[in-house]
Amino acid sequence: MLEKQIAPNFTLKDTSGKDVNLESYYGDKKIVLLFFPLAFSSVCTKELCSVRDNLKVFDSLDSEVFGISVDSFFTLRAYKASNNLNFTLLSDFNKEVSKIYNVLDEDYFGLVGVSKRAVFVINKEGEIIHSEILDNADKLPDLIKVQDALSI
Repeated sequence: MLEKQIAPNFTLKDTSGKDVNLESYYGDKKIVLLFFPLAFSSVCTKELCSVRDNLKVFDSLDSEVFGISVDSFFTLRAYKASNNLNFTLLSDFNKEVSKIYNVLDEDYFGLVGVSKRAVFVINKEGEIIHSEILDNADKLPDLIKVQDALSI
């Protein structure tokens, strides 16, 4: 049997500059963390718009979705508005959370320190119950597996 891993806690700024603390959701909601490389890139937009269009499914599974990138919260604010995203985006501008979740890409088309595309599902007790880290940024995470993990 695999040992349960507690999700590393963090506090990041949302698109309004407000601090969001991961642990504050424990006991209340399951959590989906979607790390993505960069706002306004085509594959990231496709991924996040897909989540936007299916947010009712995530809501019905008693979960809160957070998109995380190394973009500033100012950039993420414009990105969220331009794509009418209906879930919270968080800025990991200092790259600390990407490091502790082991998803920091040191060579993203020559850019150093960009989040890999990854997803983590966290249960109400703060345990990671599903994760997928993609080395190929052109690939999308398997959202069906995410939904299956949320159904448990």
